[in-house]
Amino acid sequence: MEKKALGRGLEALLPVGEEKNINENQDVRSIQVDHILPSRYQPRRGFPEDELNKLADSVRQTGLLQPVVVRRKGDGFYELVAGERRWRAAKIAGLSNIPATVRNCSDQQAIAFALVENLQRNDLNPMETAQAYTRMLNEFGMTQDEVARQVGKDRSSVANFARLVGLPKDIQHLIEAGELSAGHAKVILSLEKAADQLRFAHRILAGQLSVRQAEKMAEREAKKKKTGNGRVERKPYGDLEEKIQRRLGTKITIQKRRRGGKIIIHYFSEPEFERIVDALLG
Repeated sequence: MEKKALGRGLEALLPVGEEKNINENQDVRSIQVDHILPSRYQPRRGFPEDELNKLADSVRQTGLLQPVVVRRKGDGFYELVAGERRWRAAKIAGLSNIPATVRNCSDQQAIAFALVENLQRNDLNPMETAQAYTRMLNEFGMTQDEVARQVGKDRSSVANFARLVGLPKDIQHLIEAGELSAGHAKVILSLEKAADQLRFAHRILAGQLSVRQAEKMAEREAKKKKTGNGRVERKPYGDLEEKIQRRLGTKITIQKRRRGGKIIIHYFSEPEFERIVDALLG
């Protein structure tokens, strides 16, 4: 089950008691808007202009009620850690200074902090979340368990999102645009070949299928696959595949041959590869 307390991710980034300080607006200072730079680790890619204008109107009337979070860059400049949407709206509203909480944090903490904030507000589309998780896994060498603890999610959720970056770019764009959901993407990932994934994605769009309908269609397609003699192809070790998948937490394929066969262990990132090797070697 997914953890309910998403805020635990923030507690992992700040010393005990500091998350309370933020809520009480302690250690907040006024910083020039032009001295704040956007974050290199902002997981959100788009900031719709109409949303920013509405927020800017609110800022003009009431000011910026919640401070942004920044870290020092040197020479009097700061980099955003959280609150880029508020910072952009403040610039549109014409504010010269805004309240900001200054934190000392590493690059790893900065990307996790920004990700947690966006996840709490449901501001990210599935691909933005997937790219952020993948960056934490690859750029910082974190394990899926470590990412899960940082953002307050289950490891399986992190693993499922990280797999989205392996989809064809056309499908990723459809997910970013909201035409396909993360649930649709999970069904599409059940197909191994990119061409089949693209074909299936377009069938979902053409039929305006729900996730459940897509799952049923995928099940029917799997049953239609026949061997050369016309019989339905059955996996000889289907149950065993599922047991190994549950044990290793990744996709397993067992291919039987006339003599012997192969066990294929799939992995979707270098850290996941290392985790599987550790599990196998004990």
